[in-house]
Amino acid sequence: MEIKILGSGCSNCNDLLKRTEKAVEELGIEATFEKVTDMVQIMSFGVMKTPALVVNGKVKASGRVPSVEDIKDLLK
Repeated sequence: MEIKILGSGCSNCNDLLKRTEKAVEELGIEATFEKVTDMVQIMSFGVMKTPALVVNGKVKASGRVPSVEDIKDLLK
């Protein structure tokens, strides 16, 4: 599974990364993580509000930091 965290590197972006890593660990799945801070790349996903969670090329959440439980649901 390929997971990207889109954002400028703000505290919300870091929180989303930490929560997503925890969700992946709790689900026992393998994933690679990438932080994307380039605004051109972020906009290429159609994201206007960060942070955003992208799983296997699909935007699953943007403009908010979902709970670990919500992220687990998004990853399933």
